[in-house]
Amino acid sequence: MLKIEAIIRPDKLSDVKDALEKIGQNSMTITEVEGRGRQKGVQLEWRVGTYTVEFLPKTKIEIVCEDSEKQGIIDAICAAAVTGEVGDGKIFVSKVTEALRIRTKEEGTESLK
Repeated sequence: MLKIEAIIRPDKLSDVKDALEKIGQNSMTITEVEGRGRQKGVQLEWRVGTYTVEFLPKTKIEIVCEDSEKQGIIDAICAAAVTGEVGDGKIFVSKVTEALRIRTKEEGTESLK
């Protein structure tokens, strides 16, 4: 099993959700987060002058899936989240060694269904 974490622009969440649903991936956890990358935030002009917003709003999507589903999920996220601009986001993939459904105590990939 794998855990896919995608950090995307908040305005792309609906597109990504729709793309994931089209490939049959309905289970996901969404968290509103803040962060910054190489650009170290953005500079904005305001009436009183320029100021820097260091941490930008982002949306984090977490999906636990079977290994065989990884590439389809990554492709769907990338296609739906891309704008071509700095700040489109990142995807991280890590191994999940154990999963358990609390209600039924099903373990492993059975707990994902």
